[in-house]
Amino acid sequence: MFASQHDHLKTVKESISGARPINEDTLSSVAVLAERLERLKKTSSLFADVAFSDDVQELADCEIISAIS
Repeated sequence: MFASQHDHLKTVKESISGARPINEDTLSSVAVLAERLERLKKTSSLFADVAFSDDVQELADCEIISAIS
């Protein structure tokens, strides 16, 4: 599981830095990380104020828009 999580983090980090293109893999990784963050928020109030950076939030918004289209 750690390797899988690391891959999602790596994919998003590389996409934000421009080392890889923003594509379906990136948006999928953002969706997975968003789901994991929401699960953490539900498990404990300690995570209530945890949020993505502005760059990651932009990618998350792209993922939502592409899902609607």
